[in-house]
Amino acid sequence: MAETRQKKYFSVAFYNVENFFDPDCNELTLDTDYTPEGKFQWNEQRYRIKLQHISRAISQIGYEKIAAPPAFLGLAEIENKKVLSDLVRSDYLESYQYDFVHYESPDVRGMDVAFIYQKNFFEPIYSVPYSLFLFDHEDVRDYTRDILLICGNCFGSRVYVIINHWPSRSDGKNSTEVKRMHAAKTVQEIISGIKKETPDPVIFIIGDFNDNPKNKSIRNVLMTDELVNPMTVMEENGKGSLVHLGKWHLFDQLILSRNLMDGGAIRFESAGIFKPDSLQDKFGRHKGPLRTFAGKRYIGGYSDHFPVYAYFSVQ
Repeated sequence: MAETRQKKYFSVAFYNVENFFDPDCNELTLDTDYTPEGKFQWNEQRYRIKLQHISRAISQIGYEKIAAPPAFLGLAEIENKKVLSDLVRSDYLESYQYDFVHYESPDVRGMDVAFIYQKNFFEPIYSVPYSLFLFDHEDVRDYTRDILLICGNCFGSRVYVIINHWPSRSDGKNSTEVKRMHAAKTVQEIISGIKKETPDPVIFIIGDFNDNPKNKSIRNVLMTDELVNPMTVMEENGKGSLVHLGKWHLFDQLILSRNLMDGGAIRFESAGIFKPDSLQDKFGRHKGPLRTFAGKRYIGGYSDHFPVYAYFSVQ
């Protein structure tokens, strides 16, 4: 950890890693597309390339400024514990002694959120997955990924991390908006529970919200006077973490409790979108994040999302 004027600095990040499946078939989920015989011919070689790329990207987040990768980060689109175990034991990450928190969610494809952390800087106290109970117009349940809460000690302070991957827009932005508003209400309920346990809690709300900072689910439902979204200014400046139909979106965000801005033991310094040249496709119709697939065509990149991050100082 770099030190300047008695301050320590660390970073926090979130990364949607785009369909990070292992190549084995799981009979309990719809993962057959990502098997050697499936639509994407997802074999051990392609899995290992993906593993190398994602671990390399994580190892670089924050490194330029503080010579260390994130103290902790949230992940989306992780299939299972095997993927996480391979990830934290990879050549790029093993020396940082990462561990992880993961629960199998009811998502029909087996896609989950997860939390990885450096054991030297973060000590989990407890974790809880919260299921979203969503139903379509015919009252059939939409099984989707959980919201994950982790409580832990970070550099001597108790903190709460809420990891999200809200329902997608695949059936249309407006028709699916109610699902994301439900997710936002669930996060507010989680925060209410945290407040009963800890007065003035330090909270990191991170994830792929499938909405931008100014969409209703975030602006009107999630946000309160006790929260700050440093990504709003980025959206206003036209920056994004993914491209859809030629338009940039900032679905990936880090939303913080206001006490992180007010000079406590942990203090927010800055936030950004991590997009070095190695993670970018700069030419053609898929300009943006260098993804693993373009349709069915294998590109062998990283993800269709850029990671987002924030720097913090510790007194």
